[in-house]
Amino acid sequence: MSDDNMMDPDEFYTKTQRKLQEENEALKLGDAVVGAIVRKSLEAPHIEFIEKLDYFFLSTVSSKGEPTVSYKGGPVGFVKILDETTLMFPNYDGNGMFFSMGNVQESKKLGMLFIDMETPQRIRVQGTASITTKERAMEVYPGANMVVVVEIDSVFYNCARYIHGFKRVGTSKYVPDEQGNQPFPAWKRIELLQDVLVPKDQGRAEQEGGTITQDDYNRLVSEGDS
Repeated sequence: MSDDNMMDPDEFYTKTQRKLQEENEALKLGDAVVGAIVRKSLEAPHIEFIEKLDYFFLSTVSSKGEPTVSYKGGPVGFVKILDETTLMFPNYDGNGMFFSMGNVQESKKLGMLFIDMETPQRIRVQGTASITTKERAMEVYPGANMVVVVEIDSVFYNCARYIHGFKRVGTSKYVPDEQGNQPFPAWKRIELLQDVLVPKDQGRAEQEGGTITQDDYNRLVSEGDS
């Protein structure tokens, strides 16, 4: 580890975080934790951990200051490490809200929580992001509608003591294959949504078993098929 990759605590923490540390007699501890785990760029253990995972949690904030967290899943290693300060991940077909992607375009800042619930272990990445649809990036992710490129501001291991142990069951059938194909999701068959689906999905419901009611969809979700 290079000293150049270590983070200055005063650069890492906000004034309010510092104030709370002071009030709780944790200033020295806060400094020590930053020195021990927070880095400006990825190191070998971070890369190895991220590349073996097939999901993470994405935190973004809107221009109104409203935060949200979403789950992002894909094949193992779908978060690609471009270099020690840059990574990227795809945005796949969703529900049309573009909630997280809109936030990324507005505020640029995001947080990524990589977590292995079997070990357990977790890593946090804070970064400044941009969205691209350039061919070179899109070719890496068949089935994606855009790609997020993240310039890393900080990365650090996070205490895992409150992580409950869970076993991985399998990969979602909706993860696009190597050609970008994926099953038609049940929610796009809901009768009330047929007139507002995006053009490429118009008429697909009839080809995929016909339309369903909201109650039908709720039943499918309860059975693990959405």
